Formats: sequence, C-alpha cells, structure tokens
Amino acid sequence: MRFSTLAASAVCLALSMGSAVAGDQDFTLVNKTGYEINKVFGRESGTRDWGSDILGRDTLDDGESVLIKFDHDENACKWDMRVIYSDNDTSTWTGLNLCKISKVTLFWDRRNQRTTARLD
Repeated sequence: MRFSTLAASAVCLALSMGSAVAGDQDFTLVNKTGYEINKVFGRESGTRDWGSDILGRDTLDDGESVLIKFDHDENACKWDMRVIYSDNDTSTWTGLNLCKISKVTLFWDRRNQRTTARLD
C-alpha cells in the first residue's frame, strides 16, 4: 500500500459543518482493506500532535471493526486520522467531521493502489 491522503477540501465538500454535542465524535472504524491495521492515531484538525495509538496493544484485522469513543468533554468536530498497517504503510485522512460521521470503512483500491474511506 502507498501513502494516501484524502484532502480536507474534498471532505468539506461531502460533509457539512455542525456544532458538537458531548460524545458526538464517537464512530466505528471498519477495516475492509485486506490488511491488518497495527495502529490508529487521531488529532484535532489544525494541530500537530498525533498523540497515542488508539488501539493500544490491539490490532484491527481485516473484516474487524472497533468503536472509537471520545471524552464527553470534547467539543471539536473536525479530526484527522492516521492508520499504520502491518507492513508499516500509512494512510491519512484530514478534516473528518466526526460530529456528522458514525462509521468510517476503509477499503484497499487495488486498481488505483490506494486506501479509500467510505464515510457514513
């Protein structure tokens, strides 16, 4: 897999801005890439620090999903997400409006050699 970035402007076109309500950022991450995901990082859009691996010691096998929960005091809606696969390839998405998204499903697009995300 090669590094893939979904530009913030493309995300903004697909999603409208909304105000945050406590806990609205929680979402389910679904791995349908055909590869194991070793690490998942998140950061508020516009910041630099990726923080700690959300999965901790766990991994997310192909076909598995995980509920990613936010602190109820969190107000930001726009987040960036980075995943690192078992072969150390990385995919990054920016500007995800998690107040409007309840599920992110990742797919490996063999034809275009990149990871894509369906946002529901």
